[in-house]
Amino acid sequence: MMRVTSSVPADVVAALHRFGLERDRLRTALCRVLDLAVTDLDALEHLELAGPLPQRDLAERLLLTSGAVTILVDRLETAGLVVRQPHPTDRRVTLVHLVPEAQLPDLPDFQRYHTAVREAASQLSGAARASITRFLSEVTDSAARATEQLTSAAPARRRARGSDQRA
Repeated sequence: MMRVTSSVPADVVAALHRFGLERDRLRTALCRVLDLAVTDLDALEHLELAGPLPQRDLAERLLLTSGAVTILVDRLETAGLVVRQPHPTDRRVTLVHLVPEAQLPDLPDFQRYHTAVREAASQLSGAARASITRFLSEVTDSAARATEQLTSAAPARRRARGSDQRA
């Protein structure tokens, strides 16, 4: 385990990058144990964080087509992890809900990770938690903006490549 005490900005960026990579590895290992695709886990995490979502919102968050998210939700519904329910006020919309009593295996190593994260956060001072939360919010917002720019630029790049190939 690496303990960092530096206050150099590059070390903060490197630590964040290292965390992202290790979290990706953890999620991949979790998906293997649960026999889920990584995108399935992404969907479950979005539903856990945001609550019930219309399929079109889930598709936007996952950067999937409506057909792909339908197949994904079908798969998660068959596995007993989500259910579709009508929207309470808009009969045109179906919401995807997490199944709270879904039967997932007991994974002590994964639970220890979550416990360690909660304990590390609780050991921080209130000021440190506020600073870290502000930092993470800022980099999260920056990532969201970059994602929006990349996804809106992708169709134009595909069109440009297509016209280059025809020339």
